[in-house]
Amino acid sequence: MGEIIVGQLDQQLIEAVEKSAAANNRSMEAELRSLIEERYRPSLASRVEDDGRSILDYVGIAPSNRTTEEIVADIRAMRDEWGD
Repeated sequence: MGEIIVGQLDQQLIEAVEKSAAANNRSMEAELRSLIEERYRPSLASRVEDDGRSILDYVGIAPSNRTTEEIVADIRAMRDEWGD
């Protein structure tokens, strides 16, 4: 995997990332990785499978009291954990 080094960032921007990382209980690196992936990698919710259906088409196949939003949030949380 590659690395990116970004210099000359405004201190307020750095502090905002630190606060966001702390609020999400992860490192600054993991926070920035998550933000970059959200922006530049298709999300699990919109990724189309080979048969043309998205993951949301499969939500609800198994009985559950959870909403689609809760399930998608859990999937994103697992993705973030696996990325660290």
